[in-house]
Amino acid sequence: MDKPRILIVDDEKDLCSLIKTALQKEGFSEIEMAGTVEEGWKKFNDFMPNIVILDVMLPDGEGYDLCKKIREISRVPVLFLSAKTEEVDKILGLAIGGDDYISKPFSPKEVAFRVKAQLRRAGYSTVGESTATSNKNEKVISVGSFSINHEETEVLKDGKMLELTAKEVGLMACFMRNPNHILSKETLFNKVWGEEFYGADNTLMVHIRRLREKIEDTPSKPTFIITVKGLGYRFIPK
Repeated sequence: MDKPRILIVDDEKDLCSLIKTALQKEGFSEIEMAGTVEEGWKKFNDFMPNIVILDVMLPDGEGYDLCKKIREISRVPVLFLSAKTEEVDKILGLAIGGDDYISKPFSPKEVAFRVKAQLRRAGYSTVGESTATSNKNEKVISVGSFSINHEETEVLKDGKMLELTAKEVGLMACFMRNPNHILSKETLFNKVWGEEFYGADNTLMVHIRRLREKIEDTPSKPTFIITVKGLGYRFIPK
């Protein structure tokens, strides 16, 4: 599984660089930066981060607006940065979907540790934990109660091997690379089947149903693979 991807959206370039350096010292390497709401939204869709560090005040709008757009398609953690210290601002940030709120000035190292905490809550192993797991299990990567080997041929749930077909393993690999993200049917079909999606809706639905029968405790009421009507599917690790 890929390393956690982090998106920093702040128009203060020096501050972004300090945060990026602090994150790199903690072992994170997949980091992108943006300076506006518009650029942040574009990079969010292109980069598909696993966590967003978001400034409240941006040149072309408020980070709150970007958070609302993110929440329409994703449940990835959002960590707000702000010079505003009023309690009402913190409440607003959390109320619209933020997961944490840090008032400026702050220590970049504190931000890095809060990022690690949010990733753990989202079902990710943090960088150090992931390395330890890889060394012990020949690059077996874990997300929540699921794990997949580096070659993406075997999937385990709670340490027990799941009897999955190649296509089902492929679907799980896509979901585990993008926990809490909405993946469109087109994206899943393209990545797993290697073909364009045209007219393949029923094929994908059948494979998702069979996969749920193997990983869900109650397939008729799925909690891991959730259908997002009109958009696709979201994998929510426990």
